[in-house]
Amino acid sequence: MPIYEFRCADCKKVTNYFTRKIDTEVRPPCEHCGSANTSRMMSKFGRTYTRQDILEKYGDPSSGRGGPEDYRDPRQIGTWVEKKFEEYGMDLPEEARTMIDAAREGEFPEPVKDL
Repeated sequence: MPIYEFRCADCKKVTNYFTRKIDTEVRPPCEHCGSANTSRMMSKFGRTYTRQDILEKYGDPSSGRGGPEDYRDPRQIGTWVEKKFEEYGMDLPEEARTMIDAAREGEFPEPVKDL
């Protein structure tokens, strides 16, 4: 089910339009100012980043000094947590594993969403 984006010629803001049909020729009004003067944009597409992509972009925190500057991307915090559990010889709780995996996919839990 596609979500199309339309730019308003009057206020220059973007409106998202959800439809159940791919071939829909609609021109929804701007959700910000109500203008009917909108035109369809080329939308960006979503991309999932692998752990390797993140390490290449932000570096491997396990090779640094171990301080907060080694975790320039919140998705790398999971690496620190995994490392600490391993150091202490403890099993990582399933809830923590679920949160780490979700963060690596870009879905951050409420407490860290705004970091």
